[in-house]
Amino acid sequence: MWDYNETVWDHIRNPRNAGPMDDPSAVGEAGSLACGDALRLMLRVDDSDTVTEAKYQTFGCGSAVASGSALTEMLVGKSVAEAAKLTNQDIVDYLGGLPEEKMHCSVMGAEALEAALRNYRGEPPAPIDEAKIVCKCFGVTEDQIREAVRTNALLTVEDVTHYTKAGGGCGQCHDRILEIIEHERKTERVGAPPKPKRLSNLQLMKAVEEAIEKHIAPALRQDGGDIDLVDIDSPNVFVALRGRCASCVASGATIKQFVQARLRELVDESIVVEEAAA
Repeated sequence: MWDYNETVWDHIRNPRNAGPMDDPSAVGEAGSLACGDALRLMLRVDDSDTVTEAKYQTFGCGSAVASGSALTEMLVGKSVAEAAKLTNQDIVDYLGGLPEEKMHCSVMGAEALEAALRNYRGEPPAPIDEAKIVCKCFGVTEDQIREAVRTNALLTVEDVTHYTKAGGGCGQCHDRILEIIEHERKTERVGAPPKPKRLSNLQLMKAVEEAIEKHIAPALRQDGGDIDLVDIDSPNVFVALRGRCASCVASGATIKQFVQARLRELVDESIVVEEAAA
């Protein structure tokens, strides 16, 4: 059984807004039954371009149920323009995290939203160029892989598989996926602004404290956990997990895959997070 947090379990056991919608303003679909996961998103939009109702139907695992449930909750009350800015990471953050192997369910939600907004604007579904299909096992295109790599800063074939399922079948597409990853990383490096000067320990301490308090601790507290900043010796950040997180068998993954990843995103990409000695 997957190690879901309490928020995800709540959306799995008590899905919000599940079921059909009569006469929706927009409909978007993503995934495919042949691949094991599919999601249909339906939106009702008023005259002011505000989403007043969102419902979904899904065929898939608990993560697909939770992702659809979270997405529909997030959409209600947003303008179409605001909805268009939502990403799969926003779905993950709303849920307080998903297992890496299930991140593709959040991507499916974001793709269904994009399809629904195209439908609302009267645009045809995004065409699928058969020549651009990289993973024939799951029908994943080059454009889908590039978008996932850019949006989520993916670095390995395994990352891409977790987010898109590409590469999770016969494995013949692994070399092509690596080429796409390397191309996106080179493009990012060429277009990136000069890196800022390395922060002093004091500056790093303040930035890390703010990131933990505003972005990291709230997500852990949703699951009955917490986190304390113990010490910093740049680029090493030492933390202590508290509450449920302290005794969780996945505490090591929490530190590396969530805490470290978020601090690298929000503060400094060189940060290395370690658990403080008891």
